[in-house]
Amino acid sequence: MTEIFSSAEFWALIAFLIFIAAVFQPARRALMGALDQRIERIKRQVEDAKSLREEAQATLTTYQHQQQQAVEEANTIIEQAREDAERHRKVAETKLKTMLQAQELQALEKINQAEAAALRAVREAAVNLAITATSDLLAKKLDGQEGNALVDAAIQELNQRLN
Repeated sequence: MTEIFSSAEFWALIAFLIFIAAVFQPARRALMGALDQRIERIKRQVEDAKSLREEAQATLTTYQHQQQQAVEEANTIIEQAREDAERHRKVAETKLKTMLQAQELQALEKINQAEAAALRAVREAAVNLAITATSDLLAKKLDGQEGNALVDAAIQELNQRLN
């Protein structure tokens, strides 16, 4: 056993092991520190990714809710527009009926006025024809004394009626 302690190879091996232990310990600490830092960085990235995923999910939910509200609002607007169109159609229909009734009344009034004017014209023509016929008849039948007496009587009657 003393031979082993006296051998240079043994001491070289021991020196090498001490050197390895001395170098390995700080290298191990540095390596472990780097690994720990990397683990922490990866943990932070995973947490950030989870946080971003949660935010994205919340944003997606918000946008889906807003989209649903927009669809509901669009449907409400469309329904309101239909109701407005129906109401305007009914109002226009009522106005058209009223206008047509007024035009019908005006047409009937014009027809009545035209009938009255035609009746007056016929009456005037009949009166004029009767007067002309009577004048002709009187002129033929009432010559002389008889005619003068009749004219005097008519003048007298006219004066009485005017007074």
